Amino acid sequence: MRIKISKITENNIDTILTVMGWIKSSRTSKNFSFIELNDGSCFNSLQIIIDANINNYENIITKLSTGASISVAGKLVKSPGKEQSFELQAQTIEILGECDPEKYPLQKKKHSFEFLREIAHLRARTNTFGAVARVRSALAFATHQFFQDNGFLYIHTPIITAADCEGAGEMFKVTTLDLEKLPKTDKNNVDYTKDFFEKPAFLTVSGQLEGETYACALSDIYTFGPTFRAENSNTSRHLAEFWMIEPEMAFADIYNNMDCAENYIKYCLKYVLEKCPQDMNFFNKFIKPGIIDKLNNVINSPFERLEYTKAIDILKKAPKKFEYNVEWGTDLQSEHERYLAEEYFKKPVILYNYPAHIKAFYMRQNDDGKTVAAMDILVEGIGEIIGGSQREERLDILEAKMDKMGLDKNSYWWYLELRKYGSVKHAGFGLGFERLIQFVTGMENIRDVIAYPRFPGHCDF
Repeated sequence: MRIKISKITENNIDTILTVMGWIKSSRTSKNFSFIELNDGSCFNSLQIIIDANINNYENIITKLSTGASISVAGKLVKSPGKEQSFELQAQTIEILGECDPEKYPLQKKKHSFEFLREIAHLRARTNTFGAVARVRSALAFATHQFFQDNGFLYIHTPIITAADCEGAGEMFKVTTLDLEKLPKTDKNNVDYTKDFFEKPAFLTVSGQLEGETYACALSDIYTFGPTFRAENSNTSRHLAEFWMIEPEMAFADIYNNMDCAENYIKYCLKYVLEKCPQDMNFFNKFIKPGIIDKLNNVINSPFERLEYTKAIDILKKAPKKFEYNVEWGTDLQSEHERYLAEEYFKKPVILYNYPAHIKAFYMRQNDDGKTVAAMDILVEGIGEIIGGSQREERLDILEAKMDKMGLDKNSYWWYLELRKYGSVKHAGFGLGFERLIQFVTGMENIRDVIAYPRFPGHCDF
């Protein structure tokens, strides 16, 4: 029976094992051959030693090219080399899938990340992207474990929606109408009554609003799913399709929200350092030197809690010249966020109490009438990684804000009813999963921490 390479330990020495995987490299000669075999279950590969006495040796070695898949049965022995503590002495080899070395695009050399995006169907076989995939999996598991251990229920919110959570309008439209023959009303507008849902529908930008309805019945919930933004942003921080973690907590205020967000991030960092040591050592050595020390510093330091007004004062007095000027009432740019986290405080910063006019309609108005109980968590290398707020639970204030922003209250009738029937204080936040992976791995471009990135002009694979 096959054993995964990640499960092999020194306890298996002197036993017969069967492994299967893909050849990362091979060296052959008349007397013996070395194969570096990887099955993706861990960062490290297993060295296979093939003696020339093996059956059909000369025919087999001609097919042992990089990228080929094989099954090997043999004895695990201690290795005399310094690179590994054990190796497998092959007794039988079966070629599962041949690979033409002249055409295979992944050879044992350094490839640029730009090139690897062009062959995204193969890039998981490289050291970097195999490590990214394993870290991503660990962070997803840690997410579920953190919220489950803290009494949150996992809720699945709709991917297709008629509500715009952010009120920004940058949404992908979902339709079954024939775009070449659109039905029109008497006023020459698109007649959406002829569409599948009989109204305009979109891919969701957030599961927050629906999540709030469940939190106001079940106390603490979280969602974890794909979200979509039709922003024309070609940057290293934006995707058109990405994953979001969105907890919502009833009977909670902005300070409870901060506590939950900080504890969640620290839990994820601890988990990945414990469960993915080989992968994290790789990132520490080749992608972002010092990343492990940085993550440990985040784990062991309390996040700085800073009001927006104080942040503006710090930025205006900063010795550094920014591309964008800051004044009270302006939204912070990435350069401002990173300065606060990387240079001024040198640790994550929770920025809160933002001006009301730059934040979404659902955020709770503070007593000063000018700010809302919003919060962002800023981290090194990324800027904003979490955005959240205490939600506005007072019906009259919420309706007045929606009127001021020109939102159609009829579209949100169900959301408003939460404030009519047993309204309570509640709060929540959203974390862009890919930005968390960037932060943990040190990968610079968000397109390299998701399997198949979607961004303007690109929907390949």
